[in-house]
Amino acid sequence: MPVTAEVPGASLLRQTVTHLEMTAPPAPAAAADAGAVGARLEDPVRLSPATYRDLQRAVGERWLWWERLALDDDVLAAIIHDPRVEVRLLRERGFVIGFSEIDRRDPACVEIAFLGLVPAAIGRGLGRLLLGATLGAAWTGAARRVWLHTCDHDHPRALAFYQKAGFRIVRVETVAVPDPRLIGLLPLSAAPQVPLAQRAAAR
Repeated sequence: MPVTAEVPGASLLRQTVTHLEMTAPPAPAAAADAGAVGARLEDPVRLSPATYRDLQRAVGERWLWWERLALDDDVLAAIIHDPRVEVRLLRERGFVIGFSEIDRRDPACVEIAFLGLVPAAIGRGLGRLLLGATLGAAWTGAARRVWLHTCDHDHPRALAFYQKAGFRIVRVETVAVPDPRLIGLLPLSAAPQVPLAQRAAAR
């Protein structure tokens, strides 16, 4: 979920966050694009906090993913090592090119907390493969609803991508978040398409 709490003295970015859901499994996905053949979403894996952060940066730095980078090891491990949280790696020819994370801590209302590809893997049909396989995993057990969120700092086609897959918009909100580049969580070069935040006004 987006983090809306302010960091004292932080410069704030405004985000438009869109929450989407589906309440029934989608139709079976079409065959994978030729460029996606050979990639496979693996079974859930338990990663160390350091390895997980590296994965978050590799996939999400371009889109200013930062919330998990702000957590200390114990708090992060409590999330990603929970047996109801499933981190799956998308691998091609031995290389990790993406991942997804499913949160089943509410077994009836399953969240796809993260889903994304490394920059070099974008544009080859791998996103459809990743989402299709992740949805197949999410719609198991007692799931009656699968949901996720995206924001205007994510890939510009992310919202349309999720809608085409069968998700519908249920809520849109505007939030203020610390700029992770200005609090040391991501390099200043991250997400050049998003202007750096202005210093928050003193209260």
